[in-house]
Amino acid sequence: MVTGILAVLSAAAAAGIRIALPLLMIGMSQNELWFKVPLLSRFDPQVLVAILISWSLFELFGSKNLLGQRVLQLIQLIFSPLVGALMSLTIANIIEFPVQLLWIIAIVGGSLAFVIQLVQVGWFFRLRGIPIWATFMNEILCIILVILSLKSPEKGGLIALLLLWLVIRSAGAWRCGYTYQ
Repeated sequence: MVTGILAVLSAAAAAGIRIALPLLMIGMSQNELWFKVPLLSRFDPQVLVAILISWSLFELFGSKNLLGQRVLQLIQLIFSPLVGALMSLTIANIIEFPVQLLWIIAIVGGSLAFVIQLVQVGWFFRLRGIPIWATFMNEILCIILVILSLKSPEKGGLIALLLLWLVIRSAGAWRCGYTYQ
């Protein structure tokens, strides 16, 4: 059960970094595509693949300039709790978690994704744009977290917890910086 929780945290952290890329990777890694994703299983897989590939390409290329980052930050901030909850529920369905815990898992996953995205927005405004090397690191970290949530949930969960620790430290540093000004 602990490894399942770590896998859920890893998937939710990936959804906090990017939105379409983790959903695309989860769907492509399953034989039934999006059969185990709660909301997306109702749509035609071909349409989902087209939408998620186009949005993933926009995430990859749009995050390299300032205007694209602003648009992505707004959309990702709105949809990250939903995608975090979907990713958490998907991993919980793959691992076959008890049904009684699914709501708690969805709330925790959505909250983690939202908090990570909120700190990314904060860094965006603090730095007046995210450097290009950081966007590449975000994409690599997102891919690693999705792969580890499926293959090695202990390592993925540990990375997600370290990411949560960095988020908390960033928020604390901002608070101290604003109180001194």
